[in-house]
Amino acid sequence: MEPHNRDTALRFVQAIPLPGVEGRFDHMAVDLQRQRLFVAALGNNSLEIMNLQNGERLQTIKSFQKPTGIAFAPKLNRIFAASGDGERCEILDSKTFRIVHSTTSLPDADNVRFDDAEERVYVGYGDGALAKIDAGSGRKMGDIPLKGHPESFQLEKTGARIFVNVPTAESIAVIDRAQNKVVATWTLEGARSNFPMALDESNHRLFVGCREPASLLVYDTASGRVAASLPIAADTDDLFYDAARRRLYVACGGGFINVIQQQDADVYKEIARIPTAEGARTALFVPELRRFYLAVPQRGSQRAEIRVFEVQP
Repeated sequence: MEPHNRDTALRFVQAIPLPGVEGRFDHMAVDLQRQRLFVAALGNNSLEIMNLQNGERLQTIKSFQKPTGIAFAPKLNRIFAASGDGERCEILDSKTFRIVHSTTSLPDADNVRFDDAEERVYVGYGDGALAKIDAGSGRKMGDIPLKGHPESFQLEKTGARIFVNVPTAESIAVIDRAQNKVVATWTLEGARSNFPMALDESNHRLFVGCREPASLLVYDTASGRVAASLPIAADTDDLFYDAARRRLYVACGGGFINVIQQQDADVYKEIARIPTAEGARTALFVPELRRFYLAVPQRGSQRAEIRVFEVQP
């Protein structure tokens, strides 16, 4: 059935142009206090910093080799930015943007997550590992081995687990971060190429976006069973759960944002499919601002820009 009422889910607010930025984007992070958006422009070898108050680009940092994952630690005022070809995670002072430390020997460094409670940074890298890094010193504390290169992963806030997409192994690895090891492996059912992931901790549900075929799998985190599945648009790379509205926002490079309503823990319905642009699959949902940010790459006559959507009640 054709989705409807798209403007009741996400309303387009503005586009922030990024002239001169070429190639694809990877990930984003936000500084709520200073109203700044950090964008890893992978194909441009740059970190783009946006001023969200006036909707303009604040600064471009060009000292990266294939920037990928990015996280922000507000208490430490530090930005953690992975550099895939640079094989490192750069730690930047968020006031001066000066690199204060580099954690090296991280080939194909990719997704980055910050554990606020423990002040630890996790970086997915290589042929299969999560690196655990002390956020204050930048010291690498060790590795958690995996069966393949990790893509998106999510940390529990009320528990000790990390859920990791491992597409080459066609599975999800469940890590106990107190033990620093994989304690369970959940296989994919009826799909492959699991890249984005989101977590609904209160309802014990894990959302996994797959590209082959284009689908969303919903896992029960208590049992590891697949509780639901439904089709989505092609080439997904970012996925977010809106706990206040019990919605999912799925950014797809095929040119759409899927908006899916969680009717209960096991029942989901697509309520909107919002047209965007080819290749626009990098996004960030910021619940505190009620904003959804979508990075659109330059392709042909389409300029590079950040499209800003307001989440509707």
